[in-house]
Amino acid sequence: MTNTTDEHLRELASAIGEQLAAKRLTLCTAESCTGGWIAKTVTDIAGSSAWFDCGLAAYSYEAKQGLLGVRPETLEHFGAVSRETVIEMVSGALVHSGAGVAVAVTGIAGPGGGTEDKPVGTVWIAWKRRGGYPRAELFHFDGDRESVRRQTVAAALEGIAQHL
Repeated sequence: MTNTTDEHLRELASAIGEQLAAKRLTLCTAESCTGGWIAKTVTDIAGSSAWFDCGLAAYSYEAKQGLLGVRPETLEHFGAVSRETVIEMVSGALVHSGAGVAVAVTGIAGPGGGTEDKPVGTVWIAWKRRGGYPRAELFHFDGDRESVRRQTVAAALEGIAQHL
């Protein structure tokens, strides 16, 4: 398991902020299962207003459609926790913000909601730069709801750093 301590998350967010500021880019988050935790982590860093544009917490199907432009057909055919949905989320975050970089997360944090095909701990994360192609990755995290969400935040932040 990745280091998910508060201190590690702060260190990741701070490093991302330095990278974004150096490249004159801003970040947007599109979050489902983390409910804004990624945005909270990056805005805990003093001076983040220089490199953080906005965070969208889109939990329901309606919010994913209205705020991020996820197509109803995508949700109907693939479900909220899918590669297709997270790619539409990350792309929609860039369309609906002024940011140059976006991250999107959708998953099943538990304790309920899991299925045989998509057990608790199943999380999709996508990253995209404006004008670029999205990259999506599937994760299977262990632990309780808090642990799954915390691991998702860490993986999302680590992915942003790699994507820059």
